[in-house]
Order: sequence, then C-alpha cells, then structure tokens
Amino acid sequence: MNTFHPASIKPEISFETFSQIDIRVGAIENVEEIQGSDKLVKLTVNFGDHNRTIIAGLKQERSDPKEIVGKQALFVINLPTKKMMGQLSEGMLFDIGYSDGVLPALAVPERPVPNGARAG
Repeated sequence: MNTFHPASIKPEISFETFSQIDIRVGAIENVEEIQGSDKLVKLTVNFGDHNRTIIAGLKQERSDPKEIVGKQALFVINLPTKKMMGQLSEGMLFDIGYSDGVLPALAVPERPVPNGARAG
C-alpha cells in the first residue's frame, strides 16, 4: 500500500496577492484532441456570459478525456493567454493532485452553481 505524504506548504502570500487570482466555475462543453500532442486536449468551457478555450494535459490522466464533458469544474481565468501546440489557451484547469504525483481529479463545486460563479 502506497502512503501519501503531502508536499511542504508553499511560502505564505498576502491576502491581496491571493485576491488577484480569478477562479471561476465553468461547464466543460467539449473536449477535442490536439493533433500531435501526447498530453494535451482542447476544452471548450462555458463561463455563463462567454466561452473560453482551455488547453489541459488530460490525455495521460484519463482513458477517455471526453468523460468530463458536461461537468462543472474550477478554472483560473486571469492568466495570460498562452500558445500551446499551436492552440491558444485562455486559462487553466484547476485540478487536484497533479503536482503531488497523484492521479489528478477535477476540483468541482459540491452542487450545480451558475457558470461563471467566482470562487473565494
């Protein structure tokens, strides 16, 4: 049996710094393959008043990345747009476990909430 040891706590930040991170609930409407990538997929995410493209490394984490279509999850949406494998990503999927070497899980609201609702 593997024993999980949590990583060290990151350095303290101010509440002001934390409050600058815009984490929102979005509904994953579509998952598409990115040709030539072994890791990345293209998500179309509904944030209520707009949709965004989010590139996420889900291919090696799930046997079928499309299984998350229709689910709500948390996303960081105020990061700079980033080009990955020729695709523009307009945010980041906020998942649990990747940095710790644990099979990642989506960070999801406990009940349905409006798309675009802000965390924190």
